[in-house]
Amino acid sequence: MSGPNIGPVLGPVSLVPRRRVLVLIAALALAAAAGVALGALDPVLAALMAALLVALLFNLPHAPAVALPEAAPTAHAQAPLTRGDAQAAAVVAALPEPALLLSATGEIITANERVALAIGPTRVGDPLSFVVRVPEVLDAVRAAAEDGLPRRVEFAERIPLDRWLEAHVVPLRLEAQAGIRAGGRRAADAPDAVLLTFRDLTQQRRVEQMRADFVANASHELRTPLASLSGFIETLQGPARNDAPARERFLAIMAAQARRMSRLIDDLLSLSRIELNAHVRPQTKVDLGGILAHVCDTLSPLARDRGVTLEQVKDAAPLEVLGDRDELIRLFENLVENALKYGAPGKRIEVRLSRENGTAVVSIRDFGPGIPPEHLPRLTERFYRVDVAASRDQGGTGLGLAIVKHIVARHRGRLGIDSVLGEGATFSVRLDALPGPEKKNDEAVA
Repeated sequence: MSGPNIGPVLGPVSLVPRRRVLVLIAALALAAAAGVALGALDPVLAALMAALLVALLFNLPHAPAVALPEAAPTAHAQAPLTRGDAQAAAVVAALPEPALLLSATGEIITANERVALAIGPTRVGDPLSFVVRVPEVLDAVRAAAEDGLPRRVEFAERIPLDRWLEAHVVPLRLEAQAGIRAGGRRAADAPDAVLLTFRDLTQQRRVEQMRADFVANASHELRTPLASLSGFIETLQGPARNDAPARERFLAIMAAQARRMSRLIDDLLSLSRIELNAHVRPQTKVDLGGILAHVCDTLSPLARDRGVTLEQVKDAAPLEVLGDRDELIRLFENLVENALKYGAPGKRIEVRLSRENGTAVVSIRDFGPGIPPEHLPRLTERFYRVDVAASRDQGGTGLGLAIVKHIVARHRGRLGIDSVLGEGATFSVRLDALPGPEKKNDEAVA
């Protein structure tokens, strides 16, 4: 053998398992030693074979590291649904209505910002029942996750305000494969997520209710003036056709009844507009002192006609609140006008504006006959009158204090009514006042 033959020998040897090569080398070494000992092998040839065996031993390839095959994932190691999927979260966030994306078991995956305003705060991973406590909605979500059919549920809430909502439940397939159902069976059509959206029906239901109230109230209150108009028209067309004095008297009565119907319709429309926006609190700064001064100036001719002194008492510092100027003017006009109409025998009406512990207090007090205590709880009801005949003689519609109550409620204020028979009545309105100038600043200006 010669050196150039080593390379070809190493090639096939590298393909033989290392243990078998070692056994072969040991066998050749023993054979060479036995041949030298018996004289059958030339010592020079034996030395050459020994060198060849040593070279072969040092050039043996090392056993490569064997990569163990990875264990196949078990059913328990399968990845769950992606809860923070960016695409799903972006779609839910872009929806114009409150929306939640739920897993098939009812946990919250993601929700848009409108949910916190309409339903309440949410947290990823919480069950839906932590946010929505309506059994019909929870049952609809559970059923949609089982059968894959969309559903719609209408429900009402009474706290903190009367609201009507509509829930739309839509099952979704977000994964390429359906999930494993309980029991190990795979449902090919089973959804792996549920989209829950809410639609606010409050304004629609209020409009419907206001329409019904308007028809009922208008039909009741308009019946009397319409009957008067119809009767006088028939009289003028018949027996009083040529009676000039009777015609003038009847026309005056008809004009008064027509004005009464006009006031009634105006008050009903005003009340409807106020109720429509009852859930929206005004956010405009208004000066109560300026509003009360405007109201007193407007009603001063009526006060002079009735011989009543209208006094206005207010603090020197400006007093501002968040409110709707037109509605507040209507509020205080109704209260002052009621005092002029029903408290006129006292000959004096006091309009006072003050600040009490961060609250603006407006009180309208008359010194008339007062209101019997049994009537006080019902004064703000629609068309409720202490004295029906006196109210109609004064041109009242029975809606003035109902309008006052709804305006105060929209401004998140409080209405108080106090009366002592023979000493008059006091109507007070309390509204949250905006912070006024500090005393130090006032002193510095002074």
